[in-house]
Amino acid sequence: MGFANRAKADKATDEAQKALSDGRSVLVYKIIEANKTSMTTAPMTGVGEQIEAIEAQGWQLYNMAAAESKTLGGERIGVICLFRRRM
Repeated sequence: MGFANRAKADKATDEAQKALSDGRSVLVYKIIEANKTSMTTAPMTGVGEQIEAIEAQGWQLYNMAAAESKTLGGERIGVICLFRRRM
């Protein structure tokens, strides 16, 4: 895993731990993936790693949605993930 993706996974871990310590039962987390082109089928770099990092803290991915946008920096895929605490 590259430096940027490791940093994103570490941030996801920190936020998941904070939500747990705050007693939250739901965590909504936005993951942004930079993509050169959305016209190809390919892994979403860094997204799986962030989901795994959150789930490792006791959360379970419950639902997700994705949206695409074009910005000056290129195309971006935003994945909104709804996690619930494992009981």
